[in-house]
Amino acid sequence: MENERVPEVVEKLDLDELKDEIVELIDGKKYGLMRSKLLELNEVDIAETLEEINDRMGLEKEILVFRMLPKDVSVDVFAYLPEDDQIDIINGITQSEINQIVQESAFDDMIDILEELPANLVDRILMNTPKEERKLINTFLNYPENSAGSLMTIDYISFRENMTVDEAIQHIREVGLDSETVYTGYVMDDSRHLIGVVSLRSMLVVDGQTLVSEVMHDENILSVTVKTDQEDVSKEFKRYGLLALPVVDNENRLVGIITVDDIFDVIDDEATEDFQRMAALSGRADEEYLDKSVFSHIMSRLPWLIALMCSYIVTGGIITRFQDMLSAMICLVTYMPMLSGTGGNSGSQSSTLIIRGLATEEIELKDAAKVLWKELRVSFCIGIVLSILNMVRVMLLDGNGFMVGLTVSLSMIVIIIVAKLTGSMLPILAKVIGLDPAIMAGPLVSSLTDLVSTLIYFVLATQILQL
Repeated sequence: MENERVPEVVEKLDLDELKDEIVELIDGKKYGLMRSKLLELNEVDIAETLEEINDRMGLEKEILVFRMLPKDVSVDVFAYLPEDDQIDIINGITQSEINQIVQESAFDDMIDILEELPANLVDRILMNTPKEERKLINTFLNYPENSAGSLMTIDYISFRENMTVDEAIQHIREVGLDSETVYTGYVMDDSRHLIGVVSLRSMLVVDGQTLVSEVMHDENILSVTVKTDQEDVSKEFKRYGLLALPVVDNENRLVGIITVDDIFDVIDDEATEDFQRMAALSGRADEEYLDKSVFSHIMSRLPWLIALMCSYIVTGGIITRFQDMLSAMICLVTYMPMLSGTGGNSGSQSSTLIIRGLATEEIELKDAAKVLWKELRVSFCIGIVLSILNMVRVMLLDGNGFMVGLTVSLSMIVIIIVAKLTGSMLPILAKVIGLDPAIMAGPLVSSLTDLVSTLIYFVLATQILQL
C-alpha cells in the first residue's frame, strides 16, 4: 500500500541516535516530545524503533508507545513488526484496538497478520467481523501456504471494457487511495473474466473519450492461478520486470493481484531456504537467528548431522577394510585428507554453480548432457594440473618413490572427475524427481565425495602398488 505520509528522510546514523534519544525520553516520561520525535520517522523505522524499545525496556513500554501512535500510523506500523511482537501487542491491547488494526489494514496485510497469529487470536479477531468479510477472509486463509492465493490482495483497480478513459481515470480518483497500486488496471467482463490489462500511462496519453477496450492489452495476458507456487510467481516478476501480476481462478476469473513489494519477501524467504538446505539445515526461512530458541536451533541442525555422520561411518568401514595396505605403506595415510578434501571442494564448486543455474533458469533439465560434457572437460584439466603439482610434492618434497607419486596423482585426477560429475548431476537429478536442487550441495556432496574418494584412492593404491 502506498503511504500517504511522506516524512523526511533520516540517515541511518541519525536513526540510531534518535532511538537512543527516544529511549531517554521514555525514561524521563516525556511522552509528548517522544511521540513527536517518533512521528518524524516513516512506518518502517517506527516499527524498528519499537523493537529496540522492547529489547531495551521491555514489552510493556513497547505496547505503551504503540498505543500512543495515531490510529492511521499504528495500523501501518503493526504490519512491519515481527510476528512475535505482533502477537505480544495483540495480547496487550483492547478488543476495539484489535478490530481497528484489522479493519484498517490493507487486505493482504490483514491476511498476513491473521496467518501468523494463533488460532484463538484469529477467532477473537473474526468474532466482530461482518459475515461477508469473514467468509472472504476464511477463503484466503484456506489457500495453500506459499501459493499465489496466500500472497494476493483484493485491493486492485478494475474497469469495464465499455468505459471511457475519462470514466476510468475518475474511477481511479475514487478508489485509488484504497488500492494496492494505481499504475495498472484490470479489465473484466460481466462474469469477472480477465479480458485485458491497461496501464495508467496508456490512458493519460489518449483522448478522454477513447474506450478502455481500445487501449487495453488483451493478448497473451500474464497471470497466475491461486495455487501457483510463490517461487514460480517470483520468477514471473523477475523475467518480465512486473510491478503487479493478476491472479485468476480455474475459469480465468480475476480474484486478486500480487504486487512487487510482496515478492521481495518471497525472494528473501526462498533465498534463505536455499541457503539453509545448502548448509544442511532445516526450519522456517522467515525465522531470524536471534528469535529462534536453542532447542529450535538444535532440531534444525541435528537430523542432517546425524545423517551425514552415518556416511562417514561407511567411510570408516572402507578404511578398516584396507588397513593392512595402510600398515604396509603408512605414507599413504598422509595424502588421504588432501584427496578427500579436494574431492569435496571440487564437488561443492560444481553443485553450487548448477544449483544457481537451475534457480535462475540459466540451466534447464534438457541441458544435462551439455553440463556433463563441460564438467568432464573442466575436471580433467583441473585434475591434470593438480596431479602434476602433487607428483612434484610427493617425490621431491616428501621423498617418496615414483609409484607412490603416480598413485596419488592418478587418484587426484579420478577423484576430481568423479566429484565434479557427481556435484553437477545430483542437483539436476533432484530437479527431475521433484526435489529442491539446493539439498544436493555443501555437506551432502562433500560427504558423498569423501566416501567415493577414499574408495578410489585405496583401490588404485592396491592395483598400482600391488599391496
